[in-house]
Amino acid sequence: MSTSTPVMPATTAGVTARLLRGATDGVVPPGAVRDVRLTADWAGPVTAPLADEDAVQAACGIMHVHGRAGGRPLPLGVDYAATAAGVLGALGVCAVLLARHRGHGLSEVRTSAAQGALLALGQYLAAATAPADGAEGPYGAKGRHGAEGPYGAEPAGRGGATLVSAEGTAFEIETLDPDAWREFWQRLGVPARLAGRGWGAFQQRFATAVCALPDEVRTAARATPLGSLREAAASCGVSLVPLTDSPAPVLSVAPVRLTPGPPYVPVPAPVRTPAVLPLAGVRVVESTRRVQGPLAGHVLRLLGAEVIGVEPPGGDPMRGLPPLAGGCSVRHSALNSGKRVVEADPRTAAGHAAVRELVAGADVFLHNWAPGRAERLGLDAEDLWRVRPGLVHAGASGFGDAWPPGETPIGTDYLAQARSGLAAALRPAGEIPAPSLMTLTDVLGGLLCAHAVVAGLLLGALRGHGVRAESSLLSAAGLVPRPAVRRGARSPLETPVRTADGYLCLGERIRADLPLLARITGLGAPDPSAVAARFGHRTTGWWLERLGLAGAAATEVRTDLGTLPDDPGFRYAVDPAPPGGYATVRSPWTFS
Repeated sequence: MSTSTPVMPATTAGVTARLLRGATDGVVPPGAVRDVRLTADWAGPVTAPLADEDAVQAACGIMHVHGRAGGRPLPLGVDYAATAAGVLGALGVCAVLLARHRGHGLSEVRTSAAQGALLALGQYLAAATAPADGAEGPYGAKGRHGAEGPYGAEPAGRGGATLVSAEGTAFEIETLDPDAWREFWQRLGVPARLAGRGWGAFQQRFATAVCALPDEVRTAARATPLGSLREAAASCGVSLVPLTDSPAPVLSVAPVRLTPGPPYVPVPAPVRTPAVLPLAGVRVVESTRRVQGPLAGHVLRLLGAEVIGVEPPGGDPMRGLPPLAGGCSVRHSALNSGKRVVEADPRTAAGHAAVRELVAGADVFLHNWAPGRAERLGLDAEDLWRVRPGLVHAGASGFGDAWPPGETPIGTDYLAQARSGLAAALRPAGEIPAPSLMTLTDVLGGLLCAHAVVAGLLLGALRGHGVRAESSLLSAAGLVPRPAVRRGARSPLETPVRTADGYLCLGERIRADLPLLARITGLGAPDPSAVAARFGHRTTGWWLERLGLAGAAATEVRTDLGTLPDDPGFRYAVDPAPPGGYATVRSPWTFS
């Protein structure tokens, strides 16, 4: 793999190299990998001046979504966009290698941190630009500039889902069952009516990035020792994970695990053809839900694969989640548009037979079922290799086999952030090490699962056998570089500074030059708090011009995702909403 200017972010280069080693070492000749030209920078097709991680997070809207729970935009304390670009880079290179093996004349792939950030925000962007008349949701929030906007006009209510015990231990709980939720809180003395009021906010936090729980719920948690909380959770089937102050990964987990299956006779590679999307001609059957699995299928479709989604009879319940466009949830459509849908229940004889029939004509079977479900349904890799030798059987889980089954919590995003140490890395010392309510590991987990699929296809094509491809939210979280200990408290200039009409993210170099900032803001003494307060006297545009004249980098913080489609700087990365529809993020790659 060769890289071209502009310079690739260090985190992106590291993640790409790590994933490519796992996918190609001993499989693809090193020279073939080097022949693929990868360009990955900060901005890609975005024409705004994005020179670092903070600028990308500010301009694309990550700071906005991450900060919703706290009522103001905040940076993630990690190189999240650059990590996403690293997965996209490795995935793009493997896709080109597979296409070249199949005779397609591809040799170059381009991506960027900005495109990784936008892909991570796809569902939130869809909700922000959905038709107002179909977007009424559980918080009274409306779409098309009604569900978004400066703080105060987004989904009503503030607060995260992190709770604190009587000892002061912060913890996360998770359940997908409203009855289990209600029973847990009733055991802590919360009346069923109040507990029920909290369920909507808790369930929808995946979509809204806020969780406005009733005060009585938080008070009940604070009055209960952690041991009693654990007992109540265990008795109700609720997962409870205490948060750690250490950002270091709890376990060293390989990002992807590829296990060869039985050999088969591969179809010879076709004669070279002109460049096409690298997965053209690949068929994927997926049985997935929520974010991680559907996003993996969405990404594979963007690469050119035909994707067939297996949904339960009556359709995926997520289709009804507001806001809606064309009678379907825009959040669901953002991850599933363009997939052919077949309704089948694999627990029944007819549904099981239907899935096996689909797989018989497919190259990939993809699921994000709970551990053990594929085996119980008779749809594990060994079962499906009998009907489709050479199949890539891809499973995307929450925690893989990192812990014994009895100790593994429900495999959802926020518990993965908590268990992996990522939650602690997001926030400085002195703050509760709470997960972000932006679905960070779901997105990275979906990208990583797609990478595992393409790496599996490449391995199977070159070696002539089926492949079991495994990834998890935990392994995705482990890709994000973070320090061994939490960093110190943030300076007032390390978070977006409030202007008269919005927020500004100051570049790292100007933040470090307090005397210059003091002169720019008209202060005599270089005091960080006084400098930050000074920005509130003028508009964002005024400060950008003044800072620019001084050669100081700064980025306007996007506080309304609904403005992205109209921003000229993003016209090659985001497609505007059609009549009655929603805005979409373009493919994060360009191939040639």
